[in-house]
Amino acid sequence: DAPGHEQYTRNMATGASTADLAVVLVDARRGVLPQTARHTRIAALFGVRHAVLAVNKMDLVEWDRDVFEAIRVAWRALAGEIRLAAVEAIPVSALTGANLTRNGTSAPWYDGPTLLAHLETVDVEGAGADRPFRMPVQYVNRPHSDFRGYCGRVAAGAVAVGDAVRISPAGTESRVESIIVGEGTRDRAARGDSVTLTLAPDVDVTRGDVVADADAPAEAADQFQARLVWMHDEPLAVGRRYTLKLHSREVGAAVTRIRHRLDVSNGHELAAPVLRLNDLGTVNLATDRPVPFAPFDESRELGGFILIDPATNATAAAGTIVFPLMRAANVKWQHLDVSKDVRSRLKLQRAQCVWLTGMSASGKSTIANLLDRRLTIEGRHTYLLDGDNVRHGLCRDLGFTEADRVENIRRVAEVARLMVDAGLIVIVAFISPFRSERDYARGLFEPGDFVEVFVDASLEACAERDPKGLYAKALRGEIRNFTGVDSPYERPEHPDLRLDTEKLSPEECVERLTDKLDREFPAPHAPVTEDR
Repeated sequence: DAPGHEQYTRNMATGASTADLAVVLVDARRGVLPQTARHTRIAALFGVRHAVLAVNKMDLVEWDRDVFEAIRVAWRALAGEIRLAAVEAIPVSALTGANLTRNGTSAPWYDGPTLLAHLETVDVEGAGADRPFRMPVQYVNRPHSDFRGYCGRVAAGAVAVGDAVRISPAGTESRVESIIVGEGTRDRAARGDSVTLTLAPDVDVTRGDVVADADAPAEAADQFQARLVWMHDEPLAVGRRYTLKLHSREVGAAVTRIRHRLDVSNGHELAAPVLRLNDLGTVNLATDRPVPFAPFDESRELGGFILIDPATNATAAAGTIVFPLMRAANVKWQHLDVSKDVRSRLKLQRAQCVWLTGMSASGKSTIANLLDRRLTIEGRHTYLLDGDNVRHGLCRDLGFTEADRVENIRRVAEVARLMVDAGLIVIVAFISPFRSERDYARGLFEPGDFVEVFVDASLEACAERDPKGLYAKALRGEIRNFTGVDSPYERPEHPDLRLDTEKLSPEECVERLTDKLDREFPAPHAPVTEDR
């Protein structure tokens, strides 16, 4: 029983995610409302395929058949549009109990079942029972060296002792040696059973893998089209990093494209640069590595997921996989003989990214330029990526909204990673106001290859310097989304180095920075040799 108002979208999504059938309650005096459509669509989005319409308060309209029929026609049109099955409409009165558990006498024109009788006849069993075997591994049970079992709940199909199985995403094959349930064993397990499987031969299986029928293995992909219900106060921005939890698998993920937002009152698809609290939308989603899955229409267990904000561990969204993006399966990493380490040794330096973050006018560009000059004079191979310069080319299509700032940092971080792979010392001078995007950038690099430098200055000091006059314009309202004025700057919590530019000169900052790089990240001096 979820109120129909928009702010209860999250409640509705949570309830619908485990339900087989929805009872849609409509006030006979008011009929099918936009809120009715909203929550019916949410129920369908999260896998509810059976629904019954309970038209309540019929006693207040004197059990008028025409009122009931008009509501039923409107409801069936909506249900047919969103592919709900077994639709039944029942006139009821909660006050008198008529047609709830017993047939009422006030509507002789209605000869259908009571609500309870109808619920008892709806067949919700067997969904997934006729599909190929699937079991997500929740736990690897290894109490001693002589036993290794894989625990989980059978999500689809059935399995028997001796059956050939394939582990996804690795693709290794084995056979079921035994099926353990509680203290005993079985010859067979089916959908819904919680079991421990042992395999022979033993193969590498970890939590989040899927044990599946060898002749019809589970798919694995790292890019999907998905539907989301956004549940976070902070809007969804393309490129922002989240943790995706799909069955028992957790991976890093990001939305790469918002395809549209759904107007749940009428089903129209609307263009949207972001998704906000309680919005429903369709997106393209990319994960850090392939994950075993099934489309949600085939399996709730393997197709339903949540997105978690890694900074707060709050659930940001609930989603369902529509289908994999086929290009994900066709694009493979190519092995290259010349590695980053080889290129670094050729240059006799430690390839790394020095990421300077801070508010506008804090001194980032000045320090970055001096650092670049000093390292070049010392014979090191560098490149400087400056926030203003990059917006003349690579990021010229981006503005300064939160979503555009996220995409700006994503692009620059990927370019910096490629340059580090080329053996360069890359100096990045960007405001990069959001902690999650800086964490995303760090995650692209190997440990020690990313040095976060917080160029710290108070808002008052930055506004006083203001070499471009931007703070003055922002305070007058001439510039919107300006960091520190009407857009937030999230201070680094644990930077590798903090430079207080209110106390240190640019030259002193560079001295401290180069001292840290030389002391903690010494250059390699090993000669390059060809592996034989």
